[in-house]
Amino acid sequence: METKKYSSYAQIDRELEILRIEKEISYQKLVFGIKKTKESFTPKNIVSGVIGSSLNAFSGSYGPLVSLAIPYVAKAVPFVSKAIPFISKWVSKLKRGN
Repeated sequence: METKKYSSYAQIDRELEILRIEKEISYQKLVFGIKKTKESFTPKNIVSGVIGSSLNAFSGSYGPLVSLAIPYVAKAVPFVSKAIPFISKWVSKLKRGN
């Protein structure tokens, strides 16, 4: 990396201001990313993600039914957390054809 040469203090001040603004933009991007990550770890989003990824197993007539049920199931998070083991066993049986 080459060393920059400045001919006036105004150039240095301008460069420092640009670097401050770039630093602030990077910081705000980091804060936004952390906020989005925290939001994605809510129980509702976790359950929706698990159920949404399980939709691949439903290739028959169950697909539309399950996609309609997802919003209602996501609202019932306490119940769903107890039902997830049952649902995952059921989905694994569907995948195997049992």
